[in-house]
Amino acid sequence: MLKTLRRLVDRHRHADGDYGWLFRPYTGEELVALAVQSSDDARHAEPLAIAAVCLRGDRVLTRESLELRLVTPQGRGAETPDRRSGDPDEEVTIDQALARLLDFVGNRPLVSWRLDHDLAVLNRSLRRVLGFELPNAGIDLAQRYQRHHPASGLEVPSVDPQGVLGAAITTALMHRRLERATAPVRHGA
Repeated sequence: MLKTLRRLVDRHRHADGDYGWLFRPYTGEELVALAVQSSDDARHAEPLAIAAVCLRGDRVLTRESLELRLVTPQGRGAETPDRRSGDPDEEVTIDQALARLLDFVGNRPLVSWRLDHDLAVLNRSLRRVLGFELPNAGIDLAQRYQRHHPASGLEVPSVDPQGVLGAAITTALMHRRLERATAPVRHGA
């Protein structure tokens, strides 16, 4: 209930601001798989790298992806490049990263393994920098997997497990696999 109240207050405060469009209902069919590499536990963590990849229907659109490496207080970012900029050595500030993430994600629903952790890390920074939290709907794959397939594996290939973009792509593939596994069976007529 507190989360819903906070979202309503944020929507009211920011409706006419630069990011007011984020608080409008999403009417499309795309999702965004999200992965956040962080420095610590979710309560105190700062993002080191953020990746997102678009899902449309049964397709994972790796060409429509975002990967950001953030400058840390020690001056060293995570070991992941920003693929959109074309400069693998570029590090961005938290302000730049959040702006680029919001522009990429928009108001599309988010998919993540342990969504609560990724949102806790991002929302703490968003609230500090922009004054609001992500209002997007979300799907937590870890919870969904435990409900539907606790004793079986998804047999999804891991894509560059060391990189945050690989984690986002793997998340997208897991979502697609779970969608197919939980879809109602249609019998021919």
